[in-house]
Amino acid sequence: MTMPDLNLLVTLDVLLSEGSVAGAARRLKLSPSAMSRALARLRAATGDPLLVRAGRGLVLTPRALALRDQAARLVEEAGHMLRPFDDVDPATIARAFALRVTDGFVENYGPALLARLERDAPGVRLCFVQKVNKDSTPLREGLVDLEIGVIGEETGPEIRTRALFRDRFVGVVRGGHALASGAMTPARYAACRHVAVSRRGRERGAIDAALAPLGLERPVAVMVGSFATALALARTSDLVASVPERHTARLRDGMHTFGLPVATPAVTVSMMWHPRMEADPAHRWLRRWVYELCAGGPAGES
Repeated sequence: MTMPDLNLLVTLDVLLSEGSVAGAARRLKLSPSAMSRALARLRAATGDPLLVRAGRGLVLTPRALALRDQAARLVEEAGHMLRPFDDVDPATIARAFALRVTDGFVENYGPALLARLERDAPGVRLCFVQKVNKDSTPLREGLVDLEIGVIGEETGPEIRTRALFRDRFVGVVRGGHALASGAMTPARYAACRHVAVSRRGRERGAIDAALAPLGLERPVAVMVGSFATALALARTSDLVASVPERHTARLRDGMHTFGLPVATPAVTVSMMWHPRMEADPAHRWLRRWVYELCAGGPAGES
């Protein structure tokens, strides 16, 4: 079947609303002859005369009357489709968003995110998807809407990003631990048994690289895949956990936190999304909302 010329929809809408070839020509800035030719094409496309003479004027046929409201609605909807999206009212959003994040992010920022949702966007539902690597395939395939984390070599080149905050690593031990009192030195820090965090199973990282020039090496007793797990083990043992400060603020409640005695690079935590979601109004609102909550201050400040 041959696709009809959809440009005729606008002409049909104007003709049926005006009920006059001359009036439609004026609105569309066409000559009367061009408008008459357009009417002939519409008659051929619909199989109906649409406008017929009645005395000195024209009247709509029954088919034209039936089409008039429908044509107006279609032209209006097409106009909305082909113009930039305006900001969306969060109270009107009824949608589920999948966020790929770590357990620590959920525990630290989840309460503030959910409180804002309940207040401003009750129709929005969040699905937190566990982050086990930095591969961009879930974003690329539309399995998740937004990802929070540190940009890595596995992050796809097409992925859009926006920095949320800078974070630094700190040491954490249970209350009453030997490191909870006294001056912190590289030697004291390295003398304790540690819990290391690595999703790839790498036992050594930036902290070990900073200790090496001092002739020190921290003994790693156990390796885990998340900062939340590392803190849970340190809370009930003599192990030392080294974790991002802001990212684990709530998780460290009741524990002793200290600055690392060696310099390590700060990390930038960003949100990431696929370019196909760039202009989506609800997704734009989600990104702005996450940025305000996470970049504005510690978790819970909004």
